[in-house]
Amino acid sequence: MAFSQKPSIKIFLSAGEASGDLHAAGLVRAIKSIAPSSKITCLGGPQLKQAGASVLVDNRDMAVVGLFEVFRHAKVIWCAWRKIKRHLVQERPDLLILIDFPDFNFLLARQAHRLGIKVLYYIPPQIWAWRRGRVHTLKRLVDEMVVILPFEEEFYRRYGVQAHFLGHPLLDVVEAAREEREGRYRTRSTGPFVGLLPGSRHSEIRSLLPEMLKTASLLIRRLPEISFLLPVAPTLDSRAFEREVLRSGLPVRLVEGDTYGVIRGCDLVITASGTVTLETAILGVPMIIVYKVSHFSYYLGRHLIKVKHVGLPNLIAGRGIVPELLQHEATAERIAAEALEMLLDPKKLDAQRQELAKIRSHLGEPGVGARVAGLVMLMKTEKLKDQPC
Repeated sequence: MAFSQKPSIKIFLSAGEASGDLHAAGLVRAIKSIAPSSKITCLGGPQLKQAGASVLVDNRDMAVVGLFEVFRHAKVIWCAWRKIKRHLVQERPDLLILIDFPDFNFLLARQAHRLGIKVLYYIPPQIWAWRRGRVHTLKRLVDEMVVILPFEEEFYRRYGVQAHFLGHPLLDVVEAAREEREGRYRTRSTGPFVGLLPGSRHSEIRSLLPEMLKTASLLIRRLPEISFLLPVAPTLDSRAFEREVLRSGLPVRLVEGDTYGVIRGCDLVITASGTVTLETAILGVPMIIVYKVSHFSYYLGRHLIKVKHVGLPNLIAGRGIVPELLQHEATAERIAAEALEMLLDPKKLDAQRQELAKIRSHLGEPGVGARVAGLVMLMKTEKLKDQPC
C-alpha cells in the first residue's frame, strides 16, 4: 500500500532587523502551509517565533546601523556569528535563506557555500546604491535571489545573477490595513494627526527621537489642536519611549503593536528612512523622510552612495516625490517648517497622495510569500536531484 508523504525541508533563516522579521514570518507561514513538518531555525525576532520558527539568536540585540554603531556592538555580533556557524556545521540545513542585513549575511553565505548548503537571498542589499562590486560576491555565493523592487531584477541579471521579482512582500501585510477604519485614534481631537516614526534600531532612536520630539514642540505652537502618535516597534522596549515622552510633556500617544493603524490614522508621517517609508506609501499617507547616522558613517556613505535619493518611494518613482531631510538637515526647525508647509496646504498633501498611489501600482500583486515558498520547495527538489544515488 502506497503512502503519500508531505514535503519537508530544513532551513536556517537569517533576518537581523524588524522589517526582515516581518517578511520572514510571512515566508515561514507560506512554507509551513506547503510543508507543515518543515524545521525552520532562525536569527530573528518575535514575529518569526510566532510564525513557527525556532529562534536560535534574537535579532533585537543586533539592530544597528552604520560602521561606528557596528563596532560598538562587535561582541554581540561575533557571538551570534559563532553560534550560527556552529549550527550550520552541525545541522547542515537544506537551505540558507538570507534577508537583507548584508555584512553579517555575507559571512553566513560564505560559510554555507563552503558546506555545500544552497543559499536563497530574499530581499538582497541595495548594492545598486553603493558598493556595487559586491554583486560579484553574490553571484559566487548565492544560488537564487528574490528581489523586491521592480528595477532590481534587471540590475542583477545584467551581472549574471539568477534574480526574480515576484512582487513586494509588503503587499501581503499592508493591504488589509488599507481597508481599516482611519478614526480609531481620533476620539479626542479634531486637529491634524502626525505620526512620529523614529525607526526600529536603538541607534536610530537615539539619533531621531529627540529631534522628532523637538519638532512636535515647534508644531504645537503653531497648531495647538495637533496630536501626535508614536508606534513602538516590536524589537524595542516601550519604557524608553515613555520616559522621553513624559519628560517632553507633549501630547504624544504611544501605540504598541499597531504601526499600520497609526500610519493609516495620520494626516502626515515624519519617519526614519527605511522599509516603513514604503509601507506608508502603500497606505497612501503623506510623509517626510528624515535620517541621521554617526558623522563617520555619513562621511563615508556620502562618498560611496551612487543614487540621488535614499527614500524608497523616491527611488521607485525616480524623482523626489517625498521630502528628504538627512543628517545636518534633519533638525527640528527644518522638519517643522516642512511639516507646517504641508499641513497648512491640503493641496500639497493631496498631491503627494496621488504620487504615492502610482508607487503602489509598480509593486506587483499580493501573494508574494506563497510564490517565494514555491521557489524554496523547488530549490529543495533540485538539491535532491543533485545528490548522488
